[in-house]
Amino acid sequence: MSRNRLDNLDPEKQRILFEAATEEFAKNGFDGASLNQILKQSGMSKSSLYYYFDDKADLFVTLVERTAAILFKHVGHFDLDELTANNFWSYFEGRYGRAMAFISNNGWVIRFGAIFYALRRDPKRGSATNRLFQTARSWVEAIIRKGQSLGIVRNDLPESLLVDSTMGLLESLDRWMVTHWDELTAEERSAMPTKHLGLFRDLLALPAKK
Repeated sequence: MSRNRLDNLDPEKQRILFEAATEEFAKNGFDGASLNQILKQSGMSKSSLYYYFDDKADLFVTLVERTAAILFKHVGHFDLDELTANNFWSYFEGRYGRAMAFISNNGWVIRFGAIFYALRRDPKRGSATNRLFQTARSWVEAIIRKGQSLGIVRNDLPESLLVDSTMGLLESLDRWMVTHWDELTAEERSAMPTKHLGLFRDLLALPAKK
């Protein structure tokens, strides 16, 4: 997808298109979603759709990116300059908690997460999801470096190993959550920020001095 092309699309037409796509993907999943139905509901021509998006996978991943933007608007964007040695872990736990509250009140986010990871497993179309993880990886790298500069994150292992391990844990937790969300009680969901941040802390925090 050309980001510049989509940015040049009239905002109202974008809104109508993504509302139609949201409804169709949420109702029928990725494989069941019909581009023709999305086009019918949005009033966009097929040639226009393929001008802005490579294929259905590209459209869906773009929709997930917009969902992530809505989520970050709700929980607050990360500002590395706000991080200190005293608030490093609590800063992320607080935002994780707000994210859980948002997701609890917007079940479609979990539905989209499940569709996203099913698409990611697809050997032919899964590459469309890579750009979201590339963005996440850039943030993880910046956070780890900031934590190291504050004396909070360990530096006894190569940065690439810390980043790879963090990304692996992040994706594993995300996959598990969208798979098991409906099985969790309200109490279990509310405990996730503290427990999950504990896993990241165990992975990244400076080892205790012997």
